[in-house]
Amino acid sequence: MTDETPERVDAAFVEETGEEPRMPGHETDLDRKPEWQPRYPGSGRLKDKIAIVTGGDSGIGRATAVLFAREGAKVAIAYLEEDDDARITADAIEQEGSEALLHAGDLGDPATGQALVDKVIARWGRLDVLVNNAGEQHPDKDIRDITVEQLQRTFQTNIFAMFYLVQAARPHLKKGAAIVNCTSVTMYQGSKELLDYSSTKGAITAFTRSLSENLVGDGIRVNAVAPGPIWTPLNPMGGSSPDKLEHFGEGTPMGRPGEPNEVAPAFLFLACEDSSYMSGQVLHPNGGMVVNG
Repeated sequence: MTDETPERVDAAFVEETGEEPRMPGHETDLDRKPEWQPRYPGSGRLKDKIAIVTGGDSGIGRATAVLFAREGAKVAIAYLEEDDDARITADAIEQEGSEALLHAGDLGDPATGQALVDKVIARWGRLDVLVNNAGEQHPDKDIRDITVEQLQRTFQTNIFAMFYLVQAARPHLKKGAAIVNCTSVTMYQGSKELLDYSSTKGAITAFTRSLSENLVGDGIRVNAVAPGPIWTPLNPMGGSSPDKLEHFGEGTPMGRPGEPNEVAPAFLFLACEDSSYMSGQVLHPNGGMVVNG
């Protein structure tokens, strides 16, 4: 190996790289707190359903988990390590009159997803909805700054983990179940400083469409949501520059970033019977950007 030859990563699992040491970030640390509380009364659209929401400790995941609870679901929250944020989400779920289950761990490790599903089945005996929302990003202006470890880590968290969790969940997903994945507007528009992240989001969209084809014959629907710029811990904790944060979301036609509780209803729609004739599709809560996808 010469000095110019990139290092290889042969491990099946890559630990956190430390590229952004504040990631994944605590929502409690943000000066301006995201708006995650449900904005309307529930109507029982997920009554008696059992759901898993990954990345459910904060941001879009928290808003989705609490909205699901308001609509009647019991919700398992998967998160990496932010126990304080996860407890806030669990408390909010319980205040909706539902039940929460917390599971900490790195979903890039197949054993973590399997343990999560096993815990859900042991407690509630079934699984009806799987929301794959967890993700990470590492901005780099030059493609040469993306290390081998960072590249594998980003794919490991953002798309490999979805494969692992669906594999673990598949034996328990019956006719009428729904899977909803979180892709991104960056899949459609690209992002010059998020090369690896936006590439994973392209993979997630292809995974969604392909998994839909694979499962729709068994009565399991698979769809996705592609948020635009949403105010969550991902951006301030994920290496965005102060200037970018100051103007975050201003480039949308609506001229502002979205809030998590403006995205969660898209996940609810795709998780419930309102979308019973939809599979392999993507919804776009993105502030008015037209992406034709």
